[in-house]
Amino acid sequence: MLKNIIVISDIHCGCGLALCPPKIKLDSGSTVKYSKLQEKIWWMWKSFWNEWVPMVTKGDPYIVVFNGDAIDGCHHNAKTQITQNLADQIKIAYEILAPVRENAERYFHLRGTESHVGQSGEFEEELADRLEAEPDELGNYARWELWMQMKKARIHFSHHIGSTGSSAYESTAVFKEMVEAFNEAGRWDERPPDIVVRSHRHRQFETRIATNNGYGISLVTPAWQLKTPLVHRIPQGRASTPQVGGYLIRAGTDDSVFTRFKVWKVERPKEVRV
Repeated sequence: MLKNIIVISDIHCGCGLALCPPKIKLDSGSTVKYSKLQEKIWWMWKSFWNEWVPMVTKGDPYIVVFNGDAIDGCHHNAKTQITQNLADQIKIAYEILAPVRENAERYFHLRGTESHVGQSGEFEEELADRLEAEPDELGNYARWELWMQMKKARIHFSHHIGSTGSSAYESTAVFKEMVEAFNEAGRWDERPPDIVVRSHRHRQFETRIATNNGYGISLVTPAWQLKTPLVHRIPQGRASTPQVGGYLIRAGTDDSVFTRFKVWKVERPKEVRV
């Protein structure tokens, strides 16, 4: 039994403010180099896989769950993309995720937001097929949700979760995800998830409660994208610093399952002295 799950999400490939390799060749034949800010994110990405993951997994094999939004797409009339050619964006995402897939014992890919990854997550499906993600029972390589069993813990993965413009209510939607899951399971006399995994908000957050199995965990993963113009419109986002990183879900020596996360913050702009 594998006892490590690494969860990453929201790399938004194709965006000039998101994860990008040092140099990429576009469909037009032109070559684009990453920016100074993207160079910093790329360093974090390499450090995450080369240092943090081996440390927290203790060198043991691991599963990777990519929890949605691999490309940025052409959304909301945004002008921040390196390219709006989606073939280019998928190529960038594949270049980034192919080594991750190669090093993972098993790989699962979830669909993100349609404004980014196409209606019904069509571009996420194309990428997941190329990455040879494990298909669901319908034969799709990218899925909307994933149930997984690790020891006694039942884990539910899905990309979307509600957001807020206020830090005072940041825990609300995260806790509600668990409450909704418990309510739905009780309604149909099914077992609820012990761990609920969401993404989409680009900010790490986690809540825990005691249950008969010892714990109930609801968490949101950080992202690999800096602040876009859309973020500057949100009260919480205007003063925040981007959170970059990922999650570990690991089986303990007993029947317990625990979580760890790695989050880097990107420094806020320098003060102007007057």
